Amino acid sequence: MKSEKTFLAAAGFAAIFLSACFNNGKNNTVKVGILHSTTGTMASSESSVINAEKMAIDEINEKGGVLGKKIQIVQADGKSDANIFAEEARRLWTKEGVAAIFGCWTSASRKAVQAVLEEPDIFGLLWYPLQYEGMEASPNIMYIGAAPNQQVVPSIEYCVEKFGKRMYLIGSDYIFPRTANKIIKALLKNLEGVCAGESYVPLESMDFEKNVQEIIASRPDIIINTINGDSNKAFFEALRKAGITPKDIPVMSFSISEEEVSYIGAALLEGEYVTWNYFQTIASFKNKNFVQRYKELYGADKSIGDPMEAAYVSVYLWSLACEKAGTFDVEPVRMAAKGLSFDGPNGIVKIDASNQHLQQKIRIGRINSRGMIDTIWESSGTVKPDPYLSAYAWAKGLQDFTQRRAPLKK
Repeated sequence: MKSEKTFLAAAGFAAIFLSACFNNGKNNTVKVGILHSTTGTMASSESSVINAEKMAIDEINEKGGVLGKKIQIVQADGKSDANIFAEEARRLWTKEGVAAIFGCWTSASRKAVQAVLEEPDIFGLLWYPLQYEGMEASPNIMYIGAAPNQQVVPSIEYCVEKFGKRMYLIGSDYIFPRTANKIIKALLKNLEGVCAGESYVPLESMDFEKNVQEIIASRPDIIINTINGDSNKAFFEALRKAGITPKDIPVMSFSISEEEVSYIGAALLEGEYVTWNYFQTIASFKNKNFVQRYKELYGADKSIGDPMEAAYVSVYLWSLACEKAGTFDVEPVRMAAKGLSFDGPNGIVKIDASNQHLQQKIRIGRINSRGMIDTIWESSGTVKPDPYLSAYAWAKGLQDFTQRRAPLKK
């Protein structure tokens, strides 16, 4: 099996060899791929992320584009299916000749795209805007959402302190919830806490009656929710039907932002808790302008959540990396991105040079009656990403070291 060094060298050669495909010819545009679900169970979450990416692209084009070229969007629908995400990623890179892909939501879709972009004769680059389970650091992905030490760990520590040590874990049945819950159980053991119960449901599930009865029987202090997509509405409806309110058993969610609140309904979610890096209510000048521009484009009633802000920032970071590198070729852009900072709606963020994740603040919030999220705790400054939780003694052994990569090339 090739070493990481050999892999990167071969991939770098492939990237240079393929540079002729990357719109560096006589035309005045550079193509980028936007790869999200516009159909299927994840469409309700991903559609607004597309809007944020397009807004950033329009703003950059209005300022003259990147390296003198206007950005041309090639959009593809992953259809909430990891296999289709892989097919579309391959098409975008090999047929459309895009210079970067902005996209994915679920970890299943990210890993499917990752496998394609890591092929030596492709060596593409994905800008991924979602929080995720960690235990990964691919040279072909820029991780703009939270690493587990920027969401899962501080959230569980907060919940233990504020609500108690008995937790019920419920999530969609795929990579992120299962890995996140593995982390949570290890942390709970270290904190002398108890996993009162654990269950998983298909992404499309709309039946939670049995799960809610299990939750009631387990008598947790708090529910930790890693359900994704449309299923969240059905879950909270089932809780309310059973008479469970946040005063009875609060819920801490990792995949519900302001955008999800808007379609689930504030009436169902008022008083519940979430952990992210960004909230629409951040009272900074840059964020107020960002929110105002988005609402002017897409509607005054629209809400903005963390993945949307991260997707917006992704486009700007890519454009800055291209300008710094002086090319759209993947390897020079990837290297130029390391250590790159951007002052955006979330404040100043920075791409960590060691793992291509983002250094950023952590925020815990409570959903109010207007469907907005009020910050109730935040980190004192930006937090260095630790995707493998290597700084935590209790996390030793969580990683599958046979799959773990060597440190990324600096």
